[in-house]
Amino acid sequence: MRIIIRSPADVGQVVRTVRRHGKVRLDDLAATAGVSKQFTSDVEHGKPTVQLGLVLKLLSELGVSFELDIPEEAARALAALRSEGGVREGARAGSGPADATGRGQLPGPKKRD
Repeated sequence: MRIIIRSPADVGQVVRTVRRHGKVRLDDLAATAGVSKQFTSDVEHGKPTVQLGLVLKLLSELGVSFELDIPEEAARALAALRSEGGVREGARAGSGPADATGRGQLPGPKKRD
């Protein structure tokens, strides 16, 4: 079943419902997903500042897929970006441009005295 997610609370409701339906204890889910019990509780309570990567681990452990429905034009641009290798797994948004090797950062503008 597909549902629309509009808030962290919506994600929390999904995690809690699927977990309980599967008769999985919160601490057992946390352990198998490799996250803390507190983190799992935070997700279930809709905490807006949880780490997305860890939420994805919880969802995956529960067998819940995560999909985004993007406009067709953006989908074509994303496909092109992915084919060029432009999105690295684990890259942080806003971490600055990578150097030519993709491993470091380019120097920023020099400060004036």
